[in-house]
Amino acid sequence: MIVSSFLSQYGLRLSTKDFKTVDWAEFSALLSGLSADTALGKVVAIRSETDQETIKRFSSYQKKIYDDWRTKQSERMTEEEYAAEMKKLESSLFSLLS
Repeated sequence: MIVSSFLSQYGLRLSTKDFKTVDWAEFSALLSGLSADTALGKVVAIRSETDQETIKRFSSYQKKIYDDWRTKQSERMTEEEYAAEMKKLESSLFSLLS
C-alpha cells in the first residue's frame, strides 16, 4: 500500500536508485502527508473511524479491515488498559439500556 500510495500521490517509485538516497526524515514526512485518497490513506481512515453510524455503513471489506485492526490493538493492551476499556463499554451499554 505504501508503494502504490507514493506512486499515486507523488508519482514516486520507491524502488528507483534516486529514491534510495532519501533519508528517514524526508520519507517520514512524505508518508505522513499521504492523503485519504490513497490506498494507505483509505485503510488508515477506516482503522481510525470512531463514528458508529459510519461504521455501521461499512462494506464487508471495510468492516474486516476495521475489525482486524481492533483485534490487533486489543492484543497489545495491558490488563489495566483492558479493564479501563471494559468499564467504558459497560458504561456505554448501561446508558443505552437506561
